[in-house]
Amino acid sequence: MKISKMPKLTPSGLRINQARLSETIHETCKWGSAHRWGEGPNDTGMARLTLTDDDAKVRRWFADEVRKLGCSLSIDQMGNMFARQSGRLRSNAPMIAMGSHLDTQPRGGRYDGILGVTSALEVLRTMRENDFQTNYDVGIVNWTNEEGARFPKSMCSSGVWAGGIPIQAAWDLRDIQDERVSLRSELERHGYLGDIPCSHEAYPLGAHFELHIEQGPILPETSRSIGVVTGAQGYRWLTFTVTGQDAHTGTTPFSARRDPLLAASKMIVASNEVAKRHGALASTGILKLPENSSTNTVASEVAFTLDIRHPKDDVVHAVEKECLQTFQRISSEDGKGVRLEWTMDTDSPATQFHPDCIQSIKTAANGLLGEEGWMEITSGAGHDSVYTSRHCPTAMIFVPCRDGVSHHPTEYCTPEDCALGTQALLESVVDYDQRLFNKG
Repeated sequence: MKISKMPKLTPSGLRINQARLSETIHETCKWGSAHRWGEGPNDTGMARLTLTDDDAKVRRWFADEVRKLGCSLSIDQMGNMFARQSGRLRSNAPMIAMGSHLDTQPRGGRYDGILGVTSALEVLRTMRENDFQTNYDVGIVNWTNEEGARFPKSMCSSGVWAGGIPIQAAWDLRDIQDERVSLRSELERHGYLGDIPCSHEAYPLGAHFELHIEQGPILPETSRSIGVVTGAQGYRWLTFTVTGQDAHTGTTPFSARRDPLLAASKMIVASNEVAKRHGALASTGILKLPENSSTNTVASEVAFTLDIRHPKDDVVHAVEKECLQTFQRISSEDGKGVRLEWTMDTDSPATQFHPDCIQSIKTAANGLLGEEGWMEITSGAGHDSVYTSRHCPTAMIFVPCRDGVSHHPTEYCTPEDCALGTQALLESVVDYDQRLFNKG
C-alpha cells in the first residue's frame, strides 16, 4: 500500500500549509489556463509559454509574493529571477536555492515546473510565519524558458547561467511561430532584461534543490510517494531539414519526384526502430511544411525534430550515429532523391547529482515516510537542475503524477502528494543548511 500520509511530527517541527499550497498553485494558473478537460474549476491545462503576456503576469505576481516575505529580488540578463531570504548568520555565502520554472508547454498541465516554484514559496512562507531562520541564506529561482517550447532550446537560461549556452545564441532564439520575435526582444518588451550578467560567477548558488512531478509511471507503479533523484539521463535534440522540389502530384511519376515529406516520414519511422534496438527513446515533436503547401503538389521542403534519450551518453551517441546513416540512405531511396541537412539544437549529457544533497533528501524522506515510502530514481527528463549541478551541489525530489501523464492538460498531482513533496523540500533544505553549519 502506498505510504503518503504526513506524520504528526515532522523532522524540523515545521509543517507546510497544504490548503494554501494548493490554492497558490491554482491561483498562478489563472494566467495561461487552457484546454479544459473537465467540469471542475481547475480542470484545465496550461498554455503559458515563456515571455508571453501571461508569463509576464505570473512573474509580476511572483515578484510581489517574495517581496511580501522580505526577500530581495534580483533579475539577470536572461530574466532569471532570484529571490533571497536572509539567514541568521547574515553570511555572504551563496544562497541555498530552491528552483524550477513557471513557463509551460503549449498543451501542458498545472504542475510541471509550477509545483517547483510554488512549493519553494510555501517553504519560505512556512519558515517566516514560524519565525524560523536557516543559518545561511535561502531562496527561490524562477528559471526562464526551461521548456524550450516557444524559443527552442530546453533549460535555456540555466544553461546560460552554467556557461553551457552562449548568451548571444540564447538571445537570438526565435519564436517558433514568428521568426520576427526573438527571446531578447521579449525580455526587453516585458522589462525582464536584467542588469546582472547571467552566469554562475555573477550570481553563484550554494546549492540547488528542485521539487518536480515525476512525469512517468514508476512511483505510482511501485507505490512510493517520494523519488530521491540521483541524476538525469542524457539527451540530444536535433532538427533535420529535407529539401526536395515542388511538383504536380498528377503529372509527375514517382521516378521523377524529389519528395521530402515521403523521405521525412520514412526517417521518423526509422528513428523509432533504431532507438528500440538500442533500448533508447527517439521522438519527433515538430514537423513543419511550407505554408504554401497544397494538396496536389509535392512539398518543396520539410523540417522535423528528433529527441534522443538514454541514461548512458554512449548509447545516445550510438543512436544518433545510426539515425544519421539511415537517414542518408533514405534520402536517396525514392525518385531522384532529396537533400538532407541537420543541426544539433541541444546536447545534455547524463548527469549525476551531488551526494550531499541526495543524502539530505534521503534523510528528509526517511523522517517523513520511513524507508518503504521512497526510492532512488533517475530522471527521464531534463531539468534546470541538470545545469546547476555543474556549478553547485544539486539534487531533485519527485512526487507521483496521475498515470505518469505530463506535458498534457490532464497532468495531475494530488494535493496530498504536492504537500508531502513540499514538506520533503523544506526538510531537505533545513538538513542541508544544518550540515553546512556543522562543517563550520
